Amino acid sequence: MSAGSDVRRAAGLVVLLGAWNDVVVPRLPARAYAPVNAAATAALLAAARAGGISWDELGLHPGRLPAGARRGGACAAVVGAGYAAALAVPASRPLLADARVAGLGARDLTARVLVRIPVGTVLWEEVAFRGVLPPVLRRVLPRRWAAAAAAALFGLWHVAPTRQGLALNGLAADPLRRATAVTAACLGTAGVDVLFAALRERSGSLLAPALLHLAANDLGVLAAAVASRGGCAVALRSPAPDWCAPAVA
Repeated sequence: MSAGSDVRRAAGLVVLLGAWNDVVVPRLPARAYAPVNAAATAALLAAARAGGISWDELGLHPGRLPAGARRGGACAAVVGAGYAAALAVPASRPLLADARVAGLGARDLTARVLVRIPVGTVLWEEVAFRGVLPPVLRRVLPRRWAAAAAAALFGLWHVAPTRQGLALNGLAADPLRRATAVTAACLGTAGVDVLFAALRERSGSLLAPALLHLAANDLGVLAAAVASRGGCAVALRSPAPDWCAPAVA
């Protein structure tokens, strides 16, 4: 593969991912989120394999699955314990409440936890950002610069979801406070990418960050549902804390 082809492939992937969550997804009907992202996952994997990226580079080698399950499962257990502890302390429950979850019925909540998040969010983001993007970037950039670029892109990926979450929860209406909140969220998710990427590298498997990602998002939704149904949704109408909502996909 020529250097020019590698550069074009990397640039195209960066543009695609840069636009996807902030431009494409907001225009999709809610019911199309999971199937469209699943199709994008399959297409991206097919393109990566056609471009000569191995299953091991993608973090999808079967022999690496046990290590991924061990590391990812341990991290997921820590996340679960954290949410349980937060729910056990009445003063911390309002921090978990989220208007996007409070209004969901049992059927919609189940669909979100079992389909939308695992397929539409975790599968797509892990394959894209911890599977395909790193080896593509490493073909044209030094390893550290590739990692930094991937982290920055993952942070920018969360601009639109953060703005939506703030709006739906009635938070940070002031433009300056909203910009500050969005910037903080993007920096935080860039840091999350560094953590997930390190977990992927140490385990050799995409399963490790995927399990942690799934636990953080799914258990976050369930914790928000419990907190909201316990009366914490009232906190969303209060001008008190600006960060009453977890990052929910």
